[in-house]
Amino acid sequence: MEKLASHARSLIGIELTQKQISLFEHYAIELISWNQKTNLTTIIDPRDIVIKHFLDSLSCMLAIQIPDHPTRALRLVDVGSGAGFPTLPLKIACPILEVTLVDSSDKKCDFLRYIVRELELDGVEVLHERAENLGSDSHHRESYNWALARYVAQMPVLFEYLLPLTDISGYCIAQKGKNAIAETQEAQRALDVLGGKVCHILPIELPDLSEKRHLVVVHKQLPTPEKYPRRPGMPRKCPLV
Repeated sequence: MEKLASHARSLIGIELTQKQISLFEHYAIELISWNQKTNLTTIIDPRDIVIKHFLDSLSCMLAIQIPDHPTRALRLVDVGSGAGFPTLPLKIACPILEVTLVDSSDKKCDFLRYIVRELELDGVEVLHERAENLGSDSHHRESYNWALARYVAQMPVLFEYLLPLTDISGYCIAQKGKNAIAETQEAQRALDVLGGKVCHILPIELPDLSEKRHLVVVHKQLPTPEKYPRRPGMPRKCPLV
């Protein structure tokens, strides 16, 4: 985990404390242990967990704007959280965040609730729910400062999940691979319909990885029409292209 601390400092500008490093170590151990009985991730080598999960998640800090002296907590929602990436590493690194993790898999939500208890993280909510249902729920719709997703779906589908959850003047982050620019261009109609506009696409280079990764950052400028998101399954079946 010393490599995580070193890379977080040099690549992202985050200074991790010894307590935070210990939390990441605990997280990695539990992830490997749980993965033997529940399919959480194909990345189980400890070194790969550091780079491909933890550091990849922390790279979102290059886009997330956190005031030096915040008057209130920033609210993040993570759609398709899986084993907790990217939001739980962000929470460990920046405890002032209030985060909601959303996944449609019961088993993955069981792990998320367990690891949140184990790491004694406050201000974390785990929801076993479909993104389409959550985006239509008045308690969650347009109530988050940042909505994130990591390699979950194609861009038009992803934006129909994220933008209904993002408040006006809030932001979305889609973590994507080498085809991020082309995918984003294909999602222009979805952005126009749902009220978003691309701010920038940040290339991310992680140590010892040849494949390019990107953060696609979208600003929510207009309210999302009430009919979106559509009922579960429809965004994937009939994407807004």
